[in-house]
Amino acid sequence: MSYGIAAAATALLAASALTALLRLVAVRTGFTARPTGRAGRRTPRLGGVAVATVTAAVATVGAATGLVPLDSGALMLLIAAGAVAALGFLDDVRPVGARARVVVEAGAATFVVHTAGLGFFVGALAVLWIVFVTNACRLFDTSDGVLGTVAVVSALGLSACAAAEGLGPLAAALGVLGAALAGFLMHNWYPARMRLGSCGSLFTGFLLASAALLVNAGHEALPGMGSLFAMTVVVTADAALVAVSRWRAGRPLLQGGADHIAHRLRRLGLTPQGVAVVLGVASLAGAVTALLLHDGTLDPLGALWPVCGAAAAVSGLLRVPVYGVRRRGHRPVQTAVVDVAGS
Repeated sequence: MSYGIAAAATALLAASALTALLRLVAVRTGFTARPTGRAGRRTPRLGGVAVATVTAAVATVGAATGLVPLDSGALMLLIAAGAVAALGFLDDVRPVGARARVVVEAGAATFVVHTAGLGFFVGALAVLWIVFVTNACRLFDTSDGVLGTVAVVSALGLSACAAAEGLGPLAAALGVLGAALAGFLMHNWYPARMRLGSCGSLFTGFLLASAALLVNAGHEALPGMGSLFAMTVVVTADAALVAVSRWRAGRPLLQGGADHIAHRLRRLGLTPQGVAVVLGVASLAGAVTALLLHDGTLDPLGALWPVCGAAAAVSGLLRVPVYGVRRRGHRPVQTAVVDVAGS
């Protein structure tokens, strides 16, 4: 237990320090990006490099010294996530086409699914799920502190689920990830001085989606799927909201825009900090529900609650106007877009 706390503390401090260092590098080299819908302020986007590097380094050193109990399965998962992170870094440097991203992500997901020993049909669905959540996290990284907060809660929740399942090595890896994200969040809280970028958002999304799948593998269908969805309820609801909203408005699905959950909550009057807190609480509710479903405390029908809650939230937020609406001191939302598809 003390070793796990020491590893988490090391990851938190190292991620915070490395993020600060990389921020100086990004500012001097011009490696910055303008957040969607935030005209005029450019933010360094090398935070993902810090999170991925620290997570991999602490886990590897811990495994080599025996301080962090990582088995081959957890190490293989980190290797696959590292490949996705490398792809994300290339996308940050020079946008990579959507097809290329999906191919690499699907290959890494297939590697994880094969390691888990899932059948062909279930494995194919698992690969699709991992790719979907990975890219949903990438698109979700649009507002200060939002993805970092949600990811920290999800990582720690999944760590608890893995520990309850007896998957100590996976729980340790997720704990290190959560601590590294917390260190990064110190620089990502409003007003953000650093962003995750594609490197960090893809790495985090892939690792969380894969871990959620591994934790729930072998469980009954309804509680297992409910726990899987509850652990990623915020990012999946955001992806559904954006898809439906753009389909109804006749807009390209893969183009960036200020029409995510965070932007709509801002339209309702929440502060940037308030948005991060609200979505963090929603993610915590999903994590607690997933844990209760996972250990059998909650009835299997309880798996429907996250689905109903997400559907109600999406239905309500669709009524918030976001297209063609001016904000004081900002350009119209419909013009404040960035290319997130990379193609």
